Amino acid sequence: MTKLAYSQVWDLDVFFKGGSESEELRSHLDEASNKISVLEKSIEAFETPTSKDDADRVLQLLEEVKDTTLHLRQAGAVIGCFLAADTTDKKALVLQAETMSLSARFATADLGLQQKLAQTENDVWEQLLQTDQLKDFTFILSEWREEVKMKLSQEEESLITALSVDGYHGWGQFYNQLIGDIKVKLTVDGEEKILSVGQANNLSSHEERAVRKTSFEALEDIWTEKEDFFATTLNHLAGFRLATYKKRGWDSVLMEPLMRNRMSQDTLDAMWGAISANKGPFVDYLNRKAELLGTDKMDWFDLDAPVTSSTKKMEYQEGAEFILKHFGAFGPELEAFARKAFEDSWIEAEDRPNKRPGGFCTGMPISEQSRIFMTYSGSMSNVATLAHELGHAFHSYALRPVHPLNRQYAMGVAETASTFAEMIVADASVKAAESTEEKIALLEDKIQRSVAFFMNIHARFLFETRFYEERKAGVVPASRLNQLMSEAQEEAYGGALSSTHPHFWASKLHFYITGTPFYNFPYTFGYLFSLSIYAKALAEGEGFEQKYIALLRDTAVMSVEDLAMKHLGEDITKQEFWAKGVTLCVNDVEEFLNLTAKER
Repeated sequence: MTKLAYSQVWDLDVFFKGGSESEELRSHLDEASNKISVLEKSIEAFETPTSKDDADRVLQLLEEVKDTTLHLRQAGAVIGCFLAADTTDKKALVLQAETMSLSARFATADLGLQQKLAQTENDVWEQLLQTDQLKDFTFILSEWREEVKMKLSQEEESLITALSVDGYHGWGQFYNQLIGDIKVKLTVDGEEKILSVGQANNLSSHEERAVRKTSFEALEDIWTEKEDFFATTLNHLAGFRLATYKKRGWDSVLMEPLMRNRMSQDTLDAMWGAISANKGPFVDYLNRKAELLGTDKMDWFDLDAPVTSSTKKMEYQEGAEFILKHFGAFGPELEAFARKAFEDSWIEAEDRPNKRPGGFCTGMPISEQSRIFMTYSGSMSNVATLAHELGHAFHSYALRPVHPLNRQYAMGVAETASTFAEMIVADASVKAAESTEEKIALLEDKIQRSVAFFMNIHARFLFETRFYEERKAGVVPASRLNQLMSEAQEEAYGGALSSTHPHFWASKLHFYITGTPFYNFPYTFGYLFSLSIYAKALAEGEGFEQKYIALLRDTAVMSVEDLAMKHLGEDITKQEFWAKGVTLCVNDVEEFLNLTAKER
């Protein structure tokens, strides 16, 4: 029986036929606007609860909030897919601006509800949360109540939300346009090509050093030429955030990201403390890699370079089957889910011009489906990325039995599910190696992820915290941003670099995503947290899948500290927890150093 050939182009017509010109999408957006209008009137008429008998009124409004949220997210997700797949889609840009305006209206209405609920007397509030109607919403309602107390009045917060459409989110859109318009002219394998930023970035793992160096320098020239545009954009984004924080009386720029990630400062400090104390082996790895590449120290453009001549490549179909095979070894539900994603064309993987760089997974909540975006070029790193994004999608799948208002998990635990799936495939790749040379290459690909989370992400965190502190005093020019970035990279990489990437701040989308401040440390949290879950899965073997799904279903209804204690029995505010995860990664480094000692 011939296996079904999986499409590398996703199917979005199943949601709205006709792309950004879809009449169905137009009707959906109009319906979303109407739902917001109805919700606005319902909230305006709503009075603060005075007894537990008001539970039905609260529940009715929560259902209206849910329906409106689902409509907005479905539209926003699909429009985001249109723009990712074709950065020249001007109509999609217009629709994205419209959804942002609708989202701002919804956020204002939703805040009004939260503020009215926050005015409920404490004894009445406790009684409401014990009713059959509302007991399942205890966590999210309590979270709303606490957050509202830390914000401004409804009028002031509504003004901030309205101004953010053009004064904040608009700058994020501008960055995407800047990136979308960039074309990189390069000669690759004797052929002159015009590449998107995403395609040029993929050359960072090219076998030939000259190609890696040329592509890096070509991109660096572009970032240098446009650095003032990017600096202006980043400064305005940060300025808006800081002005908002100051008005609310928030002293720390980490207050919002920690609150959104349901994480304490103690947990964040413990994680970075454990990593900083254990970077030595990873510096040794980078020094050995430089030696294998024939250089004294690592250049930035060599970080993703292959260290063997037989770097394994997998065509898309082969990569998909490899993932399915090893997902199946973990559990039948994960495999069946991933197979459906491949068979039903949930994945946009084609390597073509005009796609945005990077990868993501987005959910279509009304349809209870996900869509995955990436550019697949056949490397084992691409296979790992594909598994990573499928892990995100499986997280959404696991939450389907849960009420939509209890599905809003934070980014750190979102990265846990994705990294767990990635780990399954990375481990399987190393174990399936057919030669020492292949094992070195695959093991190195696995270690590169540790370096990314412990060093690259750490550099982003250091840069962003320092940039925000300086931004409080005024605009930070491009030259200073370059300096801050280079200093952060030198520190985070433990002095292992011969050259840095000073314009990394301009090249990385994550610094410009307005919906998620400090889009860095949750990646590292998810990576190390997933290592503990993965170790538990290996220890327990068959049958762990249902325990894993149970953990995923709790990710949106408790803090990360409570989640770890309930499902792992661990205190993650202590460095000892994080050090155990780092040690697992050090074991990979030690094996790599032993294997490559023979290659010297």
